Amino acid sequence: MTVTLPADLADWLARSAEGIDRGDVPAASVLPRLAGAGLTRLAVPQAVGGSGGDAADAVQAVAAVAQHSLAAAFMLWGHRCYTEFLVQTPNAELRGAQLHAILAGERAGASALSNVMKYLAGLEPLQVTARNDGDGIVINGKLPWVTNLRKDGFWVAAAADPVEGGPAIIVSLAHDDPGLVRSDDLSLMGMRSSDTAAVTLTDVRIPRARVISQNAQGWLPGVRPLFIALQCAMTIGLARRALAEAGECGGAGRDVLGPAIEDAARRLDHAQAQVVAGIRSGGFVANTAPLFELRIELAGIAQEAVSLELQAGGGRNFLQEPGRDFARRWREAAFVPLITPSLVQLQGVLAAAKKAA
Repeated sequence: MTVTLPADLADWLARSAEGIDRGDVPAASVLPRLAGAGLTRLAVPQAVGGSGGDAADAVQAVAAVAQHSLAAAFMLWGHRCYTEFLVQTPNAELRGAQLHAILAGERAGASALSNVMKYLAGLEPLQVTARNDGDGIVINGKLPWVTNLRKDGFWVAAAADPVEGGPAIIVSLAHDDPGLVRSDDLSLMGMRSSDTAAVTLTDVRIPRARVISQNAQGWLPGVRPLFIALQCAMTIGLARRALAEAGECGGAGRDVLGPAIEDAARRLDHAQAQVVAGIRSGGFVANTAPLFELRIELAGIAQEAVSLELQAGGGRNFLQEPGRDFARRWREAAFVPLITPSLVQLQGVLAAAKKAA
């Protein structure tokens, strides 16, 4: 299945991409548009309210959105990750309480699990703690960078280290939990309408019914492949759009770039096919190294693609108005290596694994 955006959504994203990047379009308007087009239900079982299909459909949807706006795709990534956490949690009570609103886009879902992904890879300690308190759990710590924290309502998944010892747990925190404070939106260089902020947690007490997993180390391998694959999808969409724009430029001897554009497009297609094949087969669950390598490769292709777009467009791309969309894609490509786990962190994990082998 190839995901094609409905024409009205594609048109709205095309008109709004610059405003989303600059913060002129209300962030709260983005997710309802994506949900209204059915993108939040893709690859979610019909038995729980989704539209069915497989995980590759979600990957292709994020890539399709990223061709217009990486910020909108980033929000869809966070929301779809949280959706997957609900689908795969053994906590049926939590799934029943939250999934309907998440699928409908009535409440934003956010993933703050990058920290625990890095924790399990030995890259950093957990920044959130949990302690038992009667029939509840008290959470403390900070989530320094989280996307899709809609101001009027969100749930965010976070990992917490039990102070009493034992495996890290994954919990669902709500925007209106006493002690949870959302910061103002972070002053990003772009992608401003993405509801990206920090969260401070001070004695936040939640019921045990909001535990997504009692054992993060045992549970996360099942959701990590889609988590990373959807990050790959953002890069795929961005690179595909930049290469398309480069290919449409002609004249002034720029046809010399044709072979390089075709080669980059061929490598992009091959990498996308590998992501889709791995996510469909389940091979990335047992071995994530190839997926990490694909994310690194795709980031390089995206950088190459925007460079080709710049060269193909020439000086007009450095003029403020004619080069507006190119400048946004250039900033988006600069952000790709920083998405956590960052490329530097992934390279470190791969290097350590090779050294240990």
